[in-house]
Amino acid sequence: MPPTNLSLLTMSITHKITLVQPYLFFEGRCDEALQFYRQTLGAEILFLMRYQESPAPPEPGPCAPPDGEKVMHASLRIGEAVLMASDGRCGGATCFKGFSLSLSITDEAEARRIFAALTDGGHVIMPLTKTFFSPLFGMVTDRFGVTWMIILPSATA
Repeated sequence: MPPTNLSLLTMSITHKITLVQPYLFFEGRCDEALQFYRQTLGAEILFLMRYQESPAPPEPGPCAPPDGEKVMHASLRIGEAVLMASDGRCGGATCFKGFSLSLSITDEAEARRIFAALTDGGHVIMPLTKTFFSPLFGMVTDRFGVTWMIILPSATA
């Protein structure tokens, strides 16, 4: 059976996309978030550019950049994943809804330590517990409003 137009389009798009990465806007608290994730998760800052370091002139009007010291763009590595982050427009309130970041941690003690650290200033959605799919799983929203799922992978997974 010959491919349909939809399958040709899907094959074409799939071969051009190389990576999907979360980009988090901390609305003025990016430096604080980066430091917190360095301490809590062992995040490595790969790149950081402040608005004042931008080679492009500032945009006029409602898209004018915030304070030059604020983070225009950062990338950080947590485990094997790379996240991107910014202070955004420094609007004050973050709004991370409709997604969670999932951390697979192979050591139970480390999973418990990280879960506890993420709850500092945040709140527990689901305490760490044994589930049908994991010997240890829990959900927490951290002090910045980012929701994390902590999972100890099952030996059979």
